[in-house]
Amino acid sequence: MRIAIVGAGGVGGYFGARLAAAGHEVTFVARGRHLEAVRRSGLLVRSPLGDVRTSPGSVVESVADVDGTDLVVVAVKLWDTEDVARQLAASKPAGTPVVSLQNGVHKDTVLARHLPAESLLGGTCFISAFIEEPGVVRHNGTLQRMVFGTRHPGQEAVARQFLQACAEAGIDAEVSEDVDRVIWEKYVFLVGHSATTTAVRRPIGVVRSHERTRVLLREVMAEAVAVARASGIALAEDFAERQLAFCDTLPADMTSSMHNDLEHGHRLELPWLSGGVADLADELGVPAPRNRTVADILSPYVDGAPADS
Repeated sequence: MRIAIVGAGGVGGYFGARLAAAGHEVTFVARGRHLEAVRRSGLLVRSPLGDVRTSPGSVVESVADVDGTDLVVVAVKLWDTEDVARQLAASKPAGTPVVSLQNGVHKDTVLARHLPAESLLGGTCFISAFIEEPGVVRHNGTLQRMVFGTRHPGQEAVARQFLQACAEAGIDAEVSEDVDRVIWEKYVFLVGHSATTTAVRRPIGVVRSHERTRVLLREVMAEAVAVARASGIALAEDFAERQLAFCDTLPADMTSSMHNDLEHGHRLELPWLSGGVADLADELGVPAPRNRTVADILSPYVDGAPADS
């Protein structure tokens, strides 16, 4: 396949490098020092499943520089979604298939403002990976899974083709007949994990082992479940309890990318996580006081570490 990966960070960098190593024509869209390093030496992925390096030069600075693709994979931070959607709309043929592996449930709504709905597949992923230094992505653990699926007639062929490409690359991938439910299932966990580890400023082991923060974790996720159900997504009423049990199986030192971003003074995806749950809850008339409080507490850090006043 000819695949454009918009965003060469942990998610896009890892999956793109695996696909390239399997012989697919992968072009990364990146910027800054990361772009220059990949252009000079290729992208190196360090992983317990085996390291891999892409060929130098397989990277461009803009979506407009990508020449002919079978599929565009969007893997940028959520605040860049609108800009990427505009670039895709201006530079790609109207029917080019697009799948977003970004966090949350708002991403496809943003993309659909600029791109034809019939070009958007649903997708999500499960992986812990990050840029270790310019040109280098570090994969933590062995989990590296993608789930994607069709939403409109005519998308089946590219979904099958991408599934085959993932199999050839050794990526755990699945085509789901209910991809929006899978996206929401991940979102419930992601909101709970990110909200509590970031607000408490400690890993999941601390959060789950203290009575009051454990209740906070459960209730943050329960609010997200309520919003999902009000949105027409068929999550079980006890889904938050199941996710809490899943949290008990995680390594005690595991934290969230939002917590890491807070610790390093970086911008936060908060408006699309707890803030996103609270906003959707307001629209649907569903209570979400725990997520609103988390969003309020962390609001000074949304754009990075605030200056002392």
